[in-house]
Amino acid sequence: MELWKDLFVVIIRIVTILPLMLGVGIFMGKRSIGELPVFDFLVVLVLGSVVGADIADPDIDHIHTVAAIIVIALLQKFIVTVKLKNRKLGKMLTFEPTIVVYKGQMVEKNLYQIRYSIDNITQMLREQQVFDLTQVELGIVEANGSLSVKLLPDKEPPAREDFSLSVRGGGYDVPIILDGKLQPDILQKMGRDRAWLEEALGNHRVTDVFYGALTSEGSFHYSLKGHLPDNIPPLSH
Repeated sequence: MELWKDLFVVIIRIVTILPLMLGVGIFMGKRSIGELPVFDFLVVLVLGSVVGADIADPDIDHIHTVAAIIVIALLQKFIVTVKLKNRKLGKMLTFEPTIVVYKGQMVEKNLYQIRYSIDNITQMLREQQVFDLTQVELGIVEANGSLSVKLLPDKEPPAREDFSLSVRGGGYDVPIILDGKLQPDILQKMGRDRAWLEEALGNHRVTDVFYGALTSEGSFHYSLKGHLPDNIPPLSH
């Protein structure tokens, strides 16, 4: 009998808590659901813990959970309002945007600073339909961890349409050097050898290269370790 009573309590809690969570989600705004900056992520994490404990343990006083959810939602709304009015506090409670690609070059220092790997960035570029690093003027990791990409002016589709330029198939990168480590099997599959690579690198060694790729059109480009491109624009929010 006690088991059925506990199950009934759990069902009642689920039925009552879901509409409350829906209302809280709408109250907090789609920003909290769609972007998840660090503070909002913590809010969602705490909400999940509170609701999970309430549903799983019938001994917890349900009214306390309801009160906790309402207080968390109000606190989140208050913090967001304060962040909007106080930029200094807002910067303390979130991450700054970080430039990771500038004029076709990986910015090694910034990648290490935010703990992103080359693979992370190349994957995020491909998700934005960018397969050739040399076409990127600016690649920015935003506060929520997503990547924003600005292509070079002559690579942007609207520019072609505006000036009636001929459209050709876009190229793509095939990485052959990642953080100073050569990918010999890929180099071989691309029909190149070590001698060709050494000639393409000139005075630089493979270990000097942070990122090196061969494009589908046959050109080779690379970013050097420790090299910071000139005139990277300052970026803040």
